[in-house]
Amino acid sequence: MKTRDIVLIALFSAIIIALGLLPPIPLGFIPVPITAQSLGVMLAGVVLGAKRGTLAVLLTILIAAIGLPVLSGGRGGMSIFYTPTTGFLIGWVAAAFVTGYLSEMLVNRQQSGLVQGVGFFMASLTGGVVVLYVFGITYLAIATGTGFSNAFWGSMAFIPGDVVKAVLAALAGRAVLAGYPLLPQRA
Repeated sequence: MKTRDIVLIALFSAIIIALGLLPPIPLGFIPVPITAQSLGVMLAGVVLGAKRGTLAVLLTILIAAIGLPVLSGGRGGMSIFYTPTTGFLIGWVAAAFVTGYLSEMLVNRQQSGLVQGVGFFMASLTGGVVVLYVFGITYLAIATGTGFSNAFWGSMAFIPGDVVKAVLAALAGRAVLAGYPLLPQRA
């Protein structure tokens, strides 16, 4: 791993952490709040690719696990692994990997801007929403005992915001791809 890779991993971990400064928005009917950090996960996958994006998310989780309050709402410490939101936190790893992998497969520099943007959007939507929800909803249903159906329908309130995040991640990915050609291939 090159120094540039380490710097990019740390940078995107910092972006995810910075997005955690935005206060969470509790919904009341589900014990999982709306946060901006899933946007950082999508960005890491889209811009850095599967390997480095996943490492950025793992670094963020490690920083939170050692006790620093870097998650939305000022959460940190080992207790983050014992809450109803743990499934979403674990899902970040898979979401970053899938988003990055699909970005690498669907997008290249020879495509038009529109095709690149659509590819980034599809990667963000698949990894950052579908994959993340599989982990989050499954764990939420088990941890709270509410059942899969209730956890699923309660989580649907997040869909509009997460689609907007996927659009933002696609736009950012397209802008980085067009404006920063020195960024090494996403890998």
